[in-house]
Amino acid sequence: MTANGWLQIAIFLATVLAVTKPLGIFMARVFDREHTLMDPALRPVERLLYRLTGVDEHHEMRWTEYAFAMLLFSAVSMLVLYVQQRVQDLLPLNPQKLAGVPPDLAFNTAASFTTNTNWQAYVPETTMSYLTQMAGLAYHNFVSAAVGISLAIAFIRGIARREKDTIGNFWVDLVRCSLWVLLPACLLGALLLVWQGVPQNLKPYDVVKLVEPQQVQVTNTNGKLTTQTVTDQLIAQGPVASQEIIKEWGTNGGGFFNANSAHPFENPTPLSNFIEMFCIFAISSALTYTLGRMTGSPKHGWAVWAAMALLFLAGVSTAYWAEARGNPLLAGVDQHASASQAGGNMEGKEVRFGIANTAIFATATTDASCGAVNGMHDSFTPLGGLVPLVNIMLGEVIFGGVGAGMYGILIFVILSVFIAGLMVGRTPEYLGKKIEAYDVKMAILAILIFPLTILILAGISSIYGFGTSSIANPGPHGLSEILYAFTSGTGNNGSAFGGLNANTRWYNITIGISTLIGRFFIIIPMLAIAGNLARKKYVPPSLGTFPVTTPLFTVLLTGVIIIVGALTFFPALSLGPILEHLLMGAGKAF
Repeated sequence: MTANGWLQIAIFLATVLAVTKPLGIFMARVFDREHTLMDPALRPVERLLYRLTGVDEHHEMRWTEYAFAMLLFSAVSMLVLYVQQRVQDLLPLNPQKLAGVPPDLAFNTAASFTTNTNWQAYVPETTMSYLTQMAGLAYHNFVSAAVGISLAIAFIRGIARREKDTIGNFWVDLVRCSLWVLLPACLLGALLLVWQGVPQNLKPYDVVKLVEPQQVQVTNTNGKLTTQTVTDQLIAQGPVASQEIIKEWGTNGGGFFNANSAHPFENPTPLSNFIEMFCIFAISSALTYTLGRMTGSPKHGWAVWAAMALLFLAGVSTAYWAEARGNPLLAGVDQHASASQAGGNMEGKEVRFGIANTAIFATATTDASCGAVNGMHDSFTPLGGLVPLVNIMLGEVIFGGVGAGMYGILIFVILSVFIAGLMVGRTPEYLGKKIEAYDVKMAILAILIFPLTILILAGISSIYGFGTSSIANPGPHGLSEILYAFTSGTGNNGSAFGGLNANTRWYNITIGISTLIGRFFIIIPMLAIAGNLARKKYVPPSLGTFPVTTPLFTVLLTGVIIIVGALTFFPALSLGPILEHLLMGAGKAF
């Protein structure tokens, strides 16, 4: 670890903090339908969309109607993406003549991108056409992010409103989020990435001559290995910048290339790397201030932000320490950072980013359910790889995905307030609303669905051959690969331990199902809480009210998040990365 590395971590978090208030105020104005500087350009477009689709922007929805509209929109969008993948060989903008996507992989991808997971069990540059990338995957990057933010705003309205049956209009929230929050930032961000060297074109892939021909072994039609000389290389390109920026700004993840943000065409420079990391946290961080402003309690928003920041710092510090100390099995090898070498465990990391920036990226992307990576998590040390896995297991509420992190942590807030109420022996209250049995039941239901899905599917996959045949490593690391896959899918993250071959019928179907469960089975109880809170009367705070604006609340919230995650997943983690770390110390690797 170096002073420069710690400085980069500090600058990153300070930049995120600096944007939290102004962006949070802007989003509050957008969703409260107050005037913004972009209204003259965007309001005519918004009105035209409502006129074409028959949406009444003044109509307010109960939580059940809001949920039905969201589910209907997501289902239709998922079906369209599935069909588009299946017939992409018949559609235009396919200069590489790529074939249609197989049914199970098309289902997995459609479910993944609809749920803001962006799990990719395929090599994008050899599987998806330009049209599928732009009109299918990039479209879902926008709307799945907009859905998440809209749901978070609906939850915040439920907290803020008094004795009302409605929580907003899903179609209006979706349109305003897309036009005001996502699109302008992505137009600017894409240009910044093009400036840094990210391609944006519709050209066919280029064939170039290698400087040095390479000898490779291939299997011929008779099953025998033969040696061939390779003199050419195919250089993939395409509309990369436009997809890259929304995958980070909308915390989608995925990538135009198989190497994701470790690929020099997706992330060519340290500045592009910083832009992408900043985009992962920006909206999610700002939503904490939006929460405070819309509920009339800015201090509560900052208390929630502080809990997220504490958990982020704990994670990034652990990952940085674990990777910077290197691999103890490399006896006699100098792994200290110096002017001539990066030091530490550089396996799976890009030298242009180094360990500190890789630790920040890995922590941020799994804190925020993004899933984009600039290094391979599978190549981290056991404790380094434990950090992104635990981040997802905590519910991805450490800033979290756009919107999803906010409504996810608000569920933990409900639980924390309930626990605080039990401590003082009175009915718990949250920002003037009494938290009753119904609210707690829905919160517990949302929390339990997540680990049940992960542990059941991972348990089945670690026992039977259709699951274990896909792992590349034996022992505890193989279990970690399976556990990470279902944790990432259910947590709507999308990153992976690359040693698992997930492009099989079993994993395509089960991970696809887990992404749907992790998204929609948590949204329904969350919206039920929002609708119930909106109907309640305001109760003035008293001496017995537990304050949710103090450092004590921040500590309580942080503790509840950690304890729920630790108690639920510790047995599985002890058999995976923790056991692997102990065995590595004893001289054994996997």
